Amino acid sequence: MNTTETAASVTPLFSGETIRNRVAELGAAISEDFRNLGTAEPLFLITILKGAFVFAADLARCITVPCTFDFLSASSYGAAKISSGSVTLRHSLSVANRHVLLIEDIVDTGLTLQHITDELSKQQPASLGICTLLDKPAARKHPVRIAYTGFSIPDRFVFGYGIDYGEHYRQLPFIGFFDT
Repeated sequence: MNTTETAASVTPLFSGETIRNRVAELGAAISEDFRNLGTAEPLFLITILKGAFVFAADLARCITVPCTFDFLSASSYGAAKISSGSVTLRHSLSVANRHVLLIEDIVDTGLTLQHITDELSKQQPASLGICTLLDKPAARKHPVRIAYTGFSIPDRFVFGYGIDYGEHYRQLPFIGFFDT
């Protein structure tokens, strides 16, 4: 299956151009908010894998303040594409006294991010914020404070731009859905 065939069967929600413009706006806002950190204390960007990798790469190129990068693997989804109710984290991050910005693809129930922020907060970072490309407020079951949001979306399953559907469609340059 190639991208052209795949794209023909998907209804776009946000075009690649719309995403690029919004990511640039997010990068500018983050840069402004963290411009006084200086090089001795760079902003620590932690990308939550796998879905946020495309967003994080594009966002990082739009941030103009010094940054360091790392990755965290987290999952709360089972084979049925619904939350399993538990979160598995795989990382060895040290965030004590650092300004941390978590980069997430999509916030729906809030379970994964609540678990991640609870765990990282135990290390007492200087600050801990969340930047998400997509937010589904209607799906929220766990409180999560999001500092930067790309787009709010209805409670529907979306994919593309790094977000998968059964490990497929991450390569799409836009975010879409199957219109069923």
